[in-house]
Amino acid sequence: MSIKIKEKKTMAKKKLMKSNDRIVSGVFGGIAEYFGWEKTLTRLVGAVLIIFPGNVFLGILLYVVAAMVMPDKAGYDDNREEDETIIEGEFKPKGK
Repeated sequence: MSIKIKEKKTMAKKKLMKSNDRIVSGVFGGIAEYFGWEKTLTRLVGAVLIIFPGNVFLGILLYVVAAMVMPDKAGYDDNREEDETIIEGEFKPKGK
């Protein structure tokens, strides 16, 4: 009797984050990167959807909420344990 162990393939999950290539706060650039869309077209469609439906306040409010909720790509570190440049510990001056 043989037992087969199935290996789990770990797929890298996409995470919705603000883009480093940002115009205002990077929300539309991050959405474009997440879905693989053209950034300029995504920004134009987003601006049109905010301005023209007639409820500018709600569109701006949703954009501000998304800007506060979405993490920055530059400050986002999913692999902190694997980063060898991080030095942790207690540092004491020599000679004392």
